[in-house]
Amino acid sequence: MDKILKDKKMNLKLTSIIILVMVTISLKAQIKDDKALKKQEEVTFIVGMHCEGCKARIEKAIPMEKGVKDINVNLEKKEVTVFYKPGKTTVDKLKKAIEELGYSCIQKESK
Repeated sequence: MDKILKDKKMNLKLTSIIILVMVTISLKAQIKDDKALKKQEEVTFIVGMHCEGCKARIEKAIPMEKGVKDINVNLEKKEVTVFYKPGKTTVDKLKKAIEELGYSCIQKESK
């Protein structure tokens, strides 16, 4: 009877250690993913917009795209700057989203 009880206690200890190790590994992976998501990048596009209506349409639609954190639309310069999380979206996806609104869109060279 004592041997059975000792075996059960040993199994319980081993199971607890395994669970603890798995939780620790999972938390470390989560922290790494969170740090990657906190990174923010920006891209600027030259967009074929002509009026305040164009500007408003872009300001309304693009922030709804996954990963977009902020947007700055300059009608005078015909520039749209998008601040985004690289783990959630890409420059190509953002460009395509603007083009799907019916505007020409060229990525501006970064300085």
